Amino acid sequence: MAEKAPIKKNGMSRPNGSNGNHRGVRKMFELRFNFNLKNVFIGLFIAFLFVSMLGSLGSTDRSLKELPLSTVIADVQGGTVAKIEVDESRLTVLYTNGERVSSRKESQESLFKLLESAGVDPKKTEILIKDISSSQMWLGLLTNVLPVVLTVLFFLFLYRQASGAQDSVFSFGQSRARVFQKDLPKITFADVAGVDEAKKELEEVVDFLKNPAKYKLLGARTPKGVILVGPSGTGKTLLAKAMAGEAKTAFYSIAGSEFMEMLVGVGAARVRDLFAQAKKNAPSIIFIDEIDAIGRMRSVGIMGGHDEREQTLNQILVEMDGFEANTTVLIVAATNRGDLLDPALLRPGRFDRRVVLDLPDMEGRKAILKIHAKGKPFVAGLDWDKAAKRTVGFSGADLENMLNESAILAARENKKEIDMKDIEEAATKVKLGPEKKRLQSDLDRKMTAYHEAGHAVVNYFSPNLDPVHRVSIVSRGMALGYTMAPPEKDRLHETKSRLIEEIAMTMGGRAAEQLIFKEMTSGAANDIDQATRIARYMVMEFGMSDLGPINFGPQMDITEWGKQFMEQNTISQDMQGKIDVEVKKLLDEGYRKAAELLKKYKKKLDEVAEALIKKETLEGEEFQAVMGEAKKRV
Repeated sequence: MAEKAPIKKNGMSRPNGSNGNHRGVRKMFELRFNFNLKNVFIGLFIAFLFVSMLGSLGSTDRSLKELPLSTVIADVQGGTVAKIEVDESRLTVLYTNGERVSSRKESQESLFKLLESAGVDPKKTEILIKDISSSQMWLGLLTNVLPVVLTVLFFLFLYRQASGAQDSVFSFGQSRARVFQKDLPKITFADVAGVDEAKKELEEVVDFLKNPAKYKLLGARTPKGVILVGPSGTGKTLLAKAMAGEAKTAFYSIAGSEFMEMLVGVGAARVRDLFAQAKKNAPSIIFIDEIDAIGRMRSVGIMGGHDEREQTLNQILVEMDGFEANTTVLIVAATNRGDLLDPALLRPGRFDRRVVLDLPDMEGRKAILKIHAKGKPFVAGLDWDKAAKRTVGFSGADLENMLNESAILAARENKKEIDMKDIEEAATKVKLGPEKKRLQSDLDRKMTAYHEAGHAVVNYFSPNLDPVHRVSIVSRGMALGYTMAPPEKDRLHETKSRLIEEIAMTMGGRAAEQLIFKEMTSGAANDIDQATRIARYMVMEFGMSDLGPINFGPQMDITEWGKQFMEQNTISQDMQGKIDVEVKKLLDEGYRKAAELLKKYKKKLDEVAEALIKKETLEGEEFQAVMGEAKKRV
């Protein structure tokens, strides 16, 4: 697999509203009331059960020996019973010798009548009847009152649930934006690097809000909107956070998807509520992240649309520059799909400034690395220039992730400081993925070694290509091996000769397989895909073929309604055939060039392959040592 640079073309929230304190007091009172009421009922119920359980346990002793009632009556007749305690149907009998036993009778029968009917004088023993009127009263209260209380509580619960659901229905139209406070830990423009032009634009906008007088003195109007457009990871949201940290005004943050809801009209209502809140706290800033979720082009003709999204977009258009002028609220939006946005949203008067964020250049990468290096221990004298050169094509998010991975790798090896080896491994991991120890036969290893050696040798003898940084047969991601030749400098233009050499280097793996094994393998699939894409770019967009300087790529057109759409197919079948012929000519030229170089320098090819089989990975210096001298550049 040949790895190369891509082809380039020219807070904390707080409740909103003035009655927030009254709501908070009422809410606290309701919570306390509910809390106390619940505790009273639960406490009374548990206490009653506890007392009843203790009473039942205290009234009888389960360990007493139980005798038949007839035996007890005979003992009373014999004068051996000192006392009898009656607890409904339960009898506790105390004999004169101190022994205690238990017995039972029918709960409706009287012990006095039972003794008299048996011809026994009740006065021969002491009879104590336990008073159970209080327990019967509690039992009656429990059985009669508790169901009523539980029923009332149940209906009260249903009422509160219905009330809460009603409140949530009416809250659909309220804005979900977060308002950032000034006293929170904040990010400032000093924490942003690599996007100097965009940062300067936003610093100027913040200064508009801080010092409006000096601009009004010259008749300048505050921009109504700024839209940030750029690839993922270039720092759009970070710049918005820096604005929140720098601005001395209210800062509302919301995502585009948060306007959308199942109910039609909710998005437009939330837009109105958001702008109403922002105007109350004017001057203020509203940040809408991923605005393409609601700001896409509206439907044209027979093309389908999305009514809810279009209503939300229409409301945003009216709020930004409708009949009632808005001069106190600044809108900042971010997207990585600026080509999908509606033209009415992008026109001056709504989004006056379009700030494009690109991948950082070398100086930008150095500044970003130094920011994210704070708080991490690095070895003394670390070459940050080398790290910046190594990471061409990395976004700010990639660089932050790379340094985090390097810290993890160093900690895994129990190091106290992060060195260049950790950064190099982390950069490769971010770009290609982690190493995979796949079981390979000797033939597979040899094929992979010659394949990667073919890339490296063709690169070495192509004067317009950048030097090989690393070549390896260690599997990463979906690739069995890789050859890395990142650009030494940020390149703005591509030449035809260099692109043909790029195709040759990409075809070097397949050419080496043919030369050594007289066979083709599936390992060149990704290389063929890369080479074909380069050739198609050269023919269809760059005009680098015998067809001349004509762009055969997909075109954007503007309709009479101001909408953009992609042309489906404007190339004739005859011209498409000619394009395919030109693409094949470039691919054949690149493959022929690779095959000639490898056949001429087959000895060097064998040496590099043998070194790869032995060591698996060759760094740039080791590869140059095998080749004999440093690569000559033109």
